Amino acid sequence: MRSADGPRPGGFLTPSGPTTAPWLGILGTALAVTGTAAVLAAVAAGLTAGLSAAASSLLGWLLIAAFFGISLLVGHLVGRRNPSGAIGMFMVTYVIKVVGFAVILFGLGTPDWLHREWFALTAVGAVVLWQVAEIRAFSRTRHLIFSDPAEAGSKGGGYA
Repeated sequence: MRSADGPRPGGFLTPSGPTTAPWLGILGTALAVTGTAAVLAAVAAGLTAGLSAAASSLLGWLLIAAFFGISLLVGHLVGRRNPSGAIGMFMVTYVIKVVGFAVILFGLGTPDWLHREWFALTAVGAVVLWQVAEIRAFSRTRHLIFSDPAEAGSKGGGYA
């Protein structure tokens, strides 16, 4: 049985609530994982194909980090005021990003110094690692699905 003003009688632990605005933490985790892999890829590219290959590798990661990072930043900004609205904003942001990035990439074209192989290898690797890191970090957050009946003012129907 829970006490309304503290830990359970005879216990030291208090129940925890939902994770508040998890998006910046998820962004930090994904940036750390993919950034580390991108630096390793850039070193390998630099040693095997030169400085422009290393720059191409980092550019591939930067593009992916910007693409996915924008969504998490929008999720953080919207989620602080309207947590349930964050998912909808992810969808809107995704559509805008796909169109925007396509316009930028097709508009700029391919620079002569770009090593397509290293750019693509790092970008694809960053997408896969980003998704894994993001899902793992998200799965470790807590989400309030049902409110406690005592807190909601209702009677019965909840778990004790």
